[in-house]
Amino acid sequence: MSVTTELATIDAVRDFNRFYTNFLGVLNKAYLDSSYTLTDARVLFEIGSHGGIAASTLTRDLHLDPAYLSRILKRFREDGLIETKPDPSDLRSQIITVTDKGQAQFLEFVRRSRAQLAGHFDALAPGESERIVEAMRTIQTTLGSDHNAPPPLVIRAHRPGDIGWVVQSQARFYTEEFGWDDRFEGLVAKVGGDFLSKFNPDKERCWIAERGGQNIGSVMITDGGEGIAKLRLLYIDKTARGLGLGKLLVDECIRFSRDAGYRQLSLWTNDILDAARAIYIKAGFRLVSEEKHRMFGPELNGQTWVLDL
Repeated sequence: MSVTTELATIDAVRDFNRFYTNFLGVLNKAYLDSSYTLTDARVLFEIGSHGGIAASTLTRDLHLDPAYLSRILKRFREDGLIETKPDPSDLRSQIITVTDKGQAQFLEFVRRSRAQLAGHFDALAPGESERIVEAMRTIQTTLGSDHNAPPPLVIRAHRPGDIGWVVQSQARFYTEEFGWDDRFEGLVAKVGGDFLSKFNPDKERCWIAERGGQNIGSVMITDGGEGIAKLRLLYIDKTARGLGLGKLLVDECIRFSRDAGYRQLSLWTNDILDAARAIYIKAGFRLVSEEKHRMFGPELNGQTWVLDL
């Protein structure tokens, strides 16, 4: 590349950067008409997406000065958006989680950002949005620091359409792997439908794990009454096996159930699901009952496990 061509390329990149930052409004002091900056929103996004993250990890991943991050976290605590506790693996750091208010603010940022972008894309001619997305992917994959690095894992609250994915993915998996019939899909659909129609955000939660924009795992907590939470529909996609995602989701269920004031966490499974049972046993669940059944076709041994909180 000649010097003239190199300078022209650099100037073109700089022109694009100026255009795009102005397009997104990232230089505005108030991001998305809120009282927070873009950096504030990015920090809250990382905390909300991970369901608990170390301050040292935020400093590293976001390339933030520790003192600057400390000021952001101090404001978040004052605003009631986060809670912190000592990091057992590093006493110099803290584990940060969002409060219900912080989760609501995080989701509001997501909603406003999507609405902002949708307003721009709705004005485009057919096919233009696909060209833009493909160009973005080209920039990301070509200039990324590690072309072979897997996309980061994100754990988030459910969004419209996610419960439909839970029903579809579980029905397909258990039919193909174990030969279960349509009654299992009916059960999952009923659990998902009841969750949505009776959803109480103070006592219930659904987590979706995604990577590269694709859903790869899920679990939910529902209110079983009398101080008992129910862990329902734990699922890990085949592509995500071996990442420790199942343990991560179960740990999140336990943490939430304790914070929500439940006295016990209960779940029902079948003994052929060895990987899931191993997670439950390691987490401290105890087997309280089991029974043979043919609810989904083949003879199975159903088990009820509980964890005292």
